[in-house]
Amino acid sequence: MTELLAKFWESTGFSRLINPAHWTNLDFGGFSFTVPGELIMIIIACTFLYLAIKKGYEPYLLLPIAFGMLLANLPMAGLMDEGGLLYWLYKGVKLGIYPPLIFLCIGAGTDFGPLLANPRSLLLGAAAQLGIFFTFVGAIFLGFTGPEAASIGIIGGADGPTALFLTSQLADHLLGPIAVAAYSYMALVPIIQPPIMKALTTEEERKIKMVQLRVVSQKEKIVFPIVVTIFTVLLLPSAAPLIGMLMLGNLIKESGVVPKLVETSQNSLMYIVTIFLGTTVGATASAEKFLTAATLKIVLLGLIAFSIGTAGGVIFGKIMCKATGGKINPLIGAAGVSAVPMAARVVQKEGQKYNPSNFLLMHAMGPNVAGVIGSAVAAGCLLMFFK
Repeated sequence: MTELLAKFWESTGFSRLINPAHWTNLDFGGFSFTVPGELIMIIIACTFLYLAIKKGYEPYLLLPIAFGMLLANLPMAGLMDEGGLLYWLYKGVKLGIYPPLIFLCIGAGTDFGPLLANPRSLLLGAAAQLGIFFTFVGAIFLGFTGPEAASIGIIGGADGPTALFLTSQLADHLLGPIAVAAYSYMALVPIIQPPIMKALTTEEERKIKMVQLRVVSQKEKIVFPIVVTIFTVLLLPSAAPLIGMLMLGNLIKESGVVPKLVETSQNSLMYIVTIFLGTTVGATASAEKFLTAATLKIVLLGLIAFSIGTAGGVIFGKIMCKATGGKINPLIGAAGVSAVPMAARVVQKEGQKYNPSNFLLMHAMGPNVAGVIGSAVAAGCLLMFFK
């Protein structure tokens, strides 16, 4: 009986969890020590679950990511081992399938009308991508390889699916920390952006009231995704998976002839793919891969990328404000990062603090959706250079 109990104990995950022989060896700049890595990751996963459920931080993605992290770090479950359940589901990330499908769903729920009504806002979306390239250079200086630096820099676009797509193609061993950093900063948009917006603008600039946008015809909305797809994919073929799916989703919506496809894309398909994407990405955050000095660098660089992206949009907004004689409120430049529609809502809220009659939401949606296109194009450029 004692022998049977001993064998049973050895077959449980508890025995491995508390056995120092299976703990994780950490090396921070030559200083090495051993920690119960899986236990630490379980605690981190439970913390993320708390933030998703109790605090409502990006729950649709943070919850499955956190639970995937939990499953991957339960000893001896083997869900990410070859042949395991999550091993097979992860193929959708590895092969670059899930992120473009998410873009299809995003396109089906996106209105490019504000961008078409004010095409200049495309420049604000482009300016907000500066964080990607500044952080890329910073990552190189910190010792990351070109593909790794590209994957880290894309966090600055504040576009989770784009970050996951590029990382899966260039540096899939960094998927866990990059996913956590990207979606954490997306959830923290209302906290990170306002101080930057306030620091870079004057009170008078924040009070600027913009005129109402023109009405965009349905024909323009139908032609737009077709033209963008043709031009962008011919110019940058590597961006085809993201741009193609984004514009297909938008064309499905704007065509007005396939309402069932629109409903499916905006709801069922979006939620199904999100479950698979989030769970499998979270499952890549094993203790050996996540508890490293590189993870700390990625989290820091991600914050820098996002901050510079926000600052780049606001600064270019100030330039446009001067060029138009004060007709553009520079706050809308902050929406150039592609956290749709959260960044636009932050702009609206900040604008009304200084001018209660100010309604900047639709003006901010222009750079916001431009940022989605911009981050996809930036990812295509990096993919072209480093794959």
